[in-house]
Amino acid sequence: MRRRLRRSAPLAGVLAGALLLSACGAGGRDDDGDGGSGGDAAVDTPGVTEDSIKIGAHFPLTGVAAPGYNEIPTGAKAYFDYVNAQGGVNGRQIEYVVRDDGYNPTNTSSVTNELVLEEEIFAMVGGLGTPTHSAVVDFLNDEGVPDFFVSSGSLQWGDDPENAPYTFGWQPDYEIEGKIIGQYVAENMPDAKVGLFLQDDDFGDDAEKGVRQFVDDQIVAAERYTSGNTDVGPQVAGLQAAGADLVLAFNTPSYTALSQLVALKLGYQPQWFYSNVGSDADLVGSLLSRFSEGAVEGGSGSLDGVMTTEYIPGVDQPDDPWVQLWEKVWDEHGEKGELTNYRVYGMSHAYAFVQALMAAGEDLTRDGLVEAMEEVGAGLDGPQLAPFRYSADSHLGISGLRVVEIRDGAGEDLTPVLVTDIGDAEIVEDDSGQDADAPPESGVPEAS
Repeated sequence: MRRRLRRSAPLAGVLAGALLLSACGAGGRDDDGDGGSGGDAAVDTPGVTEDSIKIGAHFPLTGVAAPGYNEIPTGAKAYFDYVNAQGGVNGRQIEYVVRDDGYNPTNTSSVTNELVLEEEIFAMVGGLGTPTHSAVVDFLNDEGVPDFFVSSGSLQWGDDPENAPYTFGWQPDYEIEGKIIGQYVAENMPDAKVGLFLQDDDFGDDAEKGVRQFVDDQIVAAERYTSGNTDVGPQVAGLQAAGADLVLAFNTPSYTALSQLVALKLGYQPQWFYSNVGSDADLVGSLLSRFSEGAVEGGSGSLDGVMTTEYIPGVDQPDDPWVQLWEKVWDEHGEKGELTNYRVYGMSHAYAFVQALMAAGEDLTRDGLVEAMEEVGAGLDGPQLAPFRYSADSHLGISGLRVVEIRDGAGEDLTPVLVTDIGDAEIVEDDSGQDADAPPESGVPEAS
């Protein structure tokens, strides 16, 4: 028997829900299961009308985390607009409402309340950040709002569906990325003295858990920074003092640039291995130039020789059919500027969400969307290099990635696509063929 999705809301949620009930029925079916007086469940579902679906997202459009991340929703919007131009999903146009939280959890709570209680969104899609989204995940689940494809690799978005039944991750979680990186180091750099540079939250904690499964005895130091504090001099100096000649860094792009600048100042030259989150060469190059006030020349070659990982094709692969689709989408529906890896990221999770809507069918409800994703989500098409892990028992996202070295701003493969799961699951080469997937000619997912 399928578990019951909806949980009892706390008092504040009940009071807010009572206000919404007078306006739109709060999206629930009545005891007869007919969706209320309208007879169509979608009519009584918040954010859904006969011809529209309203979804929301929170992103740092301003502030220290804005560079790069503020481009993600522009990519998602471009793809939703592309789908709308071809008729939408089951005749409904997607309305995408984005709010700025400045990467501040207090702000995230405020804008999420606005999106759910005032805008009455059907779902949250792609809300960004580990510390920020942590502040609202319980609220979204208590309110029964689908919380899809969180832009973060924290385990809490998918490893416990019983406690967060409406929340789904999308990108590889930080633990499996840490595992794959750790195994690569153990097999190829067994004599390295490893230092860890970690964001001081679930991002760093989950990644460290994965890394230590393979290189625990090689680690000579673990330094943590607090997001928002831009002085990472003590952390980088600590890694240098410990003699780390290989630094595995799990941080956001601004902190890649900051750590590189401090290392240059200290004359510290380890081998750097940045997680996918912090390794966009073009962005980091521009940040290096800006933060150093021009003293350090930026450019896409600024991270040459750095190792990292990838799980979707990026703009450095112009012949990839997915990148060619994203170029077309951006040319037709994008805002100012060029296609970037962050816009590619936004388009990629937007493509997955359109598939989720199609799987949920014309009679669109919040619980129906979740149930559809649990049933068919593991088989979603898309640009991801490895399959998703979605099921009733796991809401974790992409199952693997490959290790690359950055040369001239592009990644050169060091491994094939490797897949695994959290815990002690084995790391194996993916044989699903997912990395050879290509989009349909229309660029819009085909109904199954």
